[in-house]
Amino acid sequence: MVETDAPYLSPEPFRSQKVNEPALVMHTAAVVAKTWDVKLEQVDDITTTNAQNFFGLAGPA
Repeated sequence: MVETDAPYLSPEPFRSQKVNEPALVMHTAAVVAKTWDVKLEQVDDITTTNAQNFFGLAGPA
């Protein structure tokens, strides 16, 4: 899973310009993708599967 520090500490490049909100989590995921050297879509797939497993949610049909 990926999370933000909302409503505190906006991710770069918004740190001094914007209030943090959950919609900015995509910027955190982009940093994860760069760190792992994978595409953002792969981070999306991995973190979505992890969240579904953690919360006991059904995946796509």
